[in-house]
Amino acid sequence: MQETPFSLRVGHRLPYSMSDSNTTDFTNPSTFILLGIPGLEAAHVWISIPFCTMYIIAILGNFTILFVVKKELSLRAPMYYFLCMLAITDLVLSTSTVPKMLSIFWFNSREIDFSACLTQMYFIHCFTVMESGILVAMALDRYVAICDPLRHSVILTNPVVVKIGLAVVLRSSILALPYPLLTRQWPYCKSNIIPDTYCTHIAVVKLACADTHISSYYGLFVLFCVRGLDVFFIALSYTQILRTIFSLPTKDARLKTLGTCGSHLCSIFAFYIPSLFSSLAYRFGLNVALHFHILTGNVYLLVPPTLNPIIYGVRTKQIRDRLLRLFTHKEN
Repeated sequence: MQETPFSLRVGHRLPYSMSDSNTTDFTNPSTFILLGIPGLEAAHVWISIPFCTMYIIAILGNFTILFVVKKELSLRAPMYYFLCMLAITDLVLSTSTVPKMLSIFWFNSREIDFSACLTQMYFIHCFTVMESGILVAMALDRYVAICDPLRHSVILTNPVVVKIGLAVVLRSSILALPYPLLTRQWPYCKSNIIPDTYCTHIAVVKLACADTHISSYYGLFVLFCVRGLDVFFIALSYTQILRTIFSLPTKDARLKTLGTCGSHLCSIFAFYIPSLFSSLAYRFGLNVALHFHILTGNVYLLVPPTLNPIIYGVRTKQIRDRLLRLFTHKEN
């Protein structure tokens, strides 16, 4: 029996090209093809080096944060509980995308099962919304610590922190569900080729041969109403924090108090700025090269997990001191 050509089994012709998306004829493929970064295929191996390095830093850094907080009794406080949640979120977020990306760059392993694509899509949206919620919770912690320090331990008790954490997890889990559920119901008759390194919601939906406005509207709802509200609450918290800081009597006191917010502010900028640009560029088709879209999307998912442990490890005295004691003890 003559073997069916590989190109027919996966529903497209080789070599992979963007022109195939207009000529392929099939419905509901069992697999999608991730192109990686179209236009930069020759540089895939070189591009993989910084991404792999960042992923290793993210894994080691976030596990180190979890280890230090677990071992150091003085870090059993709401800020560090939220920091542990942030570390776990960053570990899952980076691991849901980078291994597949590297397999594309190194081994040309472009296929991804339809169900695996939807699962990856769910994890990406679930944990990006979760990270946004954790940043809001950390803003609340900073607000109470600076604006009402005497009642901080009374307001943010361990049960309250647990409830906030559960609310953040529940909210993100529910809000991310419509992405794969809506995507699963569409018929796909255009192509199974995704010009990206992972299954983005908007890129997959564009392959459907149906009216997918509801998916686009839901994505905009999450972007503006959910993350927009998160940004609003963070801005509101910092407005009150700055008012309190500027009311302090001395410059040294103002700088010292503001310094306690530095790590959180860095994490906010590292997360929201690439996220906003990537989402708007994909949806409204800004005049930006496709490979720049894709690189921005990957940076948005990988930079926060890489930077957060560095930011908090360097700027947080308790974590820095614990790490120094750990390494000094080992040397002795």
